[in-house]
Amino acid sequence: MRREAQAEWAQPTARLQSQFGPDTFRFIGLDGNLDQGWDDERYEKLWRYNLHYFDDLNAEAASRRIGWHEKLIERWIRDNPPGHGTGWEPYPTSLRIVNWIKWALADNRLSELAIESLAMQARWLSKRLEFHLLGNHLLANAKALIFAGMFFRGTEADAWFTKGCKVLRSQISEQILPDGGHFELSTMYHALVLEDILDLINLIQTFPQIRNTDSQILMAVLPERAQAMRKWLAVMSHPDGGIGFFNDAAFGIAPSLEDLNGYAGRIGLGRQQPPSGTVSLPDSGYIRVDSRPCVALIDVARIGPDYLPGHAHADTLSFELSVHAKRLLVNSGTSVYGSGVERIRQRGTAAHNTVVVAGENSSEVWSGFRVARRAFPFELKLEERYASTIVTCSHDGYKRLRGQPVHQRTIEFRSASAIIFDSVTGPHPAEARFHFHPEWTVVAVDDGTRGTAHLSHGKFVTWHVVHGEPKLEESSYHPEFGATIVSTCLKVKLLSGKSAVRFTW
Repeated sequence: MRREAQAEWAQPTARLQSQFGPDTFRFIGLDGNLDQGWDDERYEKLWRYNLHYFDDLNAEAASRRIGWHEKLIERWIRDNPPGHGTGWEPYPTSLRIVNWIKWALADNRLSELAIESLAMQARWLSKRLEFHLLGNHLLANAKALIFAGMFFRGTEADAWFTKGCKVLRSQISEQILPDGGHFELSTMYHALVLEDILDLINLIQTFPQIRNTDSQILMAVLPERAQAMRKWLAVMSHPDGGIGFFNDAAFGIAPSLEDLNGYAGRIGLGRQQPPSGTVSLPDSGYIRVDSRPCVALIDVARIGPDYLPGHAHADTLSFELSVHAKRLLVNSGTSVYGSGVERIRQRGTAAHNTVVVAGENSSEVWSGFRVARRAFPFELKLEERYASTIVTCSHDGYKRLRGQPVHQRTIEFRSASAIIFDSVTGPHPAEARFHFHPEWTVVAVDDGTRGTAHLSHGKFVTWHVVHGEPKLEESSYHPEFGATIVSTCLKVKLLSGKSAVRFTW
């Protein structure tokens, strides 16, 4: 039986619209429909997962599509018998439970059939938590059980709530690092987990009559963790407000920093000051250097938890750079999942602003979500001087090669320039890569060691290969799933194991 809320459910973040007709949808950049059912193998697994999430129930302008949503819920119940098909896998079940409950808490009507189905889904999920996958999947399972345990009342619902709280407490301490970062070190998944935390705070505030030990522990822990996570996300965002692309990351999947801060405000967490100056995130392994008009995000991190590298890229010692509030140098992003060649390429070192040795990846990414031998950063040094900030770090990801080469990178930031020094020990060829955001038009001048990058409104940056052999080549940028945009990459061959490249604005 449903429990009555005793406080108002605050408006959560709104996803992008994904339903565009009674049975037409757009997920991960691809249009599709229900003509051949909910498990149509014309669409990849991630697309079908999204179909079963029901994110559009809580998306932008969702109130205009209530009729579609009501019919879609009833159709899902009719077409997806318990335990059969993609929709009953634990992860989509978890997200769907939360989305249906959020929709109901926003004063939409769930039919008696839908409420019965919702209880059945929670019962099914409670016996199939994804301990074998861990990470954000297990966190989503726990969140769904807590939502179901508060939405319903009775002995069974209380058991769901208790079980969800037990898993959540253990996973919060495991997954949220002391500096506020999510341990998978993906900016995109960090934002999704932060949204989960805010949703849980909102839910507990909506049902204040539940005053037990579990709810009191959560309210003692969650707001503090949410504040730390908001700070982390602000540090790892560019002046345009969007996330940096480290590990699996793309726009359009997770709520933006602005939307998450707005949500936090609506549930009483208050404002936070934006980051300034140099900020180190020692537990997750990132550094932000803010020397306006330059902002840099630097990866001196391990690729993620040793037992959970599925969203990792071989991007050790990569960095992103914004100048004049515009992204200038960018990691290439993420447009596909699965296990294809393009997925592996986008996870590879060459798709990031770092150094490739002997054509190899710094960490051995393979298949869609696997990593073998991986890079470990060491000898990090951060120096703040009167007129400059200097970051130096090394990694051993190439030690599997003959001679056990080590890559060391030093970046020196001044008020109007940044110079990147790279060195690689050993006998192997190496090249540094600098991927320009596609908004910049990049040209080489003179002997090709110098050039400019121009924006359409006239702002420009000059680049100078002080040491090394440069070459401009076409590359690609993937800011969203399903998106590929032509861009320019400056490749610099290390000479005698060294290179130096200066950017001036």
